[in-house]
Amino acid sequence: MSKDILISLVSMLGTVIGTFGGILTSSKLTSFRIEQLEKKVDKHNNFASRMPVIEEQIKVINHRIDDLEREAKNYENH
Repeated sequence: MSKDILISLVSMLGTVIGTFGGILTSSKLTSFRIEQLEKKVDKHNNFASRMPVIEEQIKVINHRIDDLEREAKNYENH
């Protein structure tokens, strides 16, 4: 085997190893980022499911405040 062919094969092997290494690293990073986004989406979905409950509680609280204000006005008038 000539020296030129050997150098070409070693260069090709290095290129192939480098390419696959880059692909693997990129794949791991993409998987990590997707996992982080999934966690954020889960937090957001939890928040979104709790909001209607909180809104209903606020309505009840506001209604109770209105009732107390009416009672206070009635008490002042007597």
